[in-house]
Amino acid sequence: MRPPYEINSKILGLLTSISEKIGEVNASFLIKSSPSLRKQNQIKTIHSSLQIEGNTLTEQQITAILENKRVIGPTKDIKEVQNALKVYENMRAYKFDSINFFLEAHQTLMEGLIDHPGAYRKEGVGILKGSKVEHFAPPANNVEYLMKDLFAYLENEEEIILIKSCVFHYEIEFIHPFTDGNGRMGRLWQTVILMSQYPVFQYLPFETLISKSQEDYYKVLSICDKTGNSTLFIEYMLSVVNDTLAELIGNSVSVNMSQEDRLFHFCSLNKVSFTRKDYMQVFRHLSSASASRDLKMGIEKNLFSKSGDKRLTIYQLKKK
Repeated sequence: MRPPYEINSKILGLLTSISEKIGEVNASFLIKSSPSLRKQNQIKTIHSSLQIEGNTLTEQQITAILENKRVIGPTKDIKEVQNALKVYENMRAYKFDSINFFLEAHQTLMEGLIDHPGAYRKEGVGILKGSKVEHFAPPANNVEYLMKDLFAYLENEEEIILIKSCVFHYEIEFIHPFTDGNGRMGRLWQTVILMSQYPVFQYLPFETLISKSQEDYYKVLSICDKTGNSTLFIEYMLSVVNDTLAELIGNSVSVNMSQEDRLFHFCSLNKVSFTRKDYMQVFRHLSSASASRDLKMGIEKNLFSKSGDKRLTIYQLKKK
């Protein structure tokens, strides 16, 4: 049975925007992404996901643990990071629609942190907000069949993978199948689902944006619990994905592209009239001198013309 949600115009608009950005990423620089960029994004993802759960370690400390250096900090926090690093190393091996892989990931993620990692809870649970119970999870004896239904939904090829990833994330928060680690597993498995169709999500630390809007994250979850469907959560998560892709394009594209690649990419945006500042908005890591050199080459290659002088220079894209 399909979990309850509706596809509205906002969701359709976000799906279109995300698809365009994924195309832009794949066409421009994903295949050239460096190991150092992948490592940096992995560290950001782990830091953000664990920070949401109260982990106190910094990105620098997580980097040190990754490099097998000694770190001083709470034992539990260090163990959480060590476990998360193991899980993220194995992410490409996980099959997104397999309960066994899902339970295996939870076992690795929560090893040494809770009793019986990788097993569904055997007792009832309520989610507290302050001293008030915000959400009563379904009874423990319902968890197994609810999870089977949820994974059956993942196997439905007619459903859009971007939607499925958001719905699964929400349903894990709602079902709360484990005694602990549910939030981490919801966010992790959304990434695993997205990676099954879009490899770029292996390198996307969209959890950084969730951690920045943590209050909104929990507020949307609460509203969806009360309305009985995940529509608003789908909107929220697709917005996060869309913003993260935009940030990735803005911050990384100039690092991984040659001068020729940058010019080709910029021309594909079809900006009829633009300034050097507009060019640098697309390639945010580029210095003004490098941008000027790019634009000079663009004129030499007859890609665009210019009028005006110095800061008042306006460039015109030439029609093909």
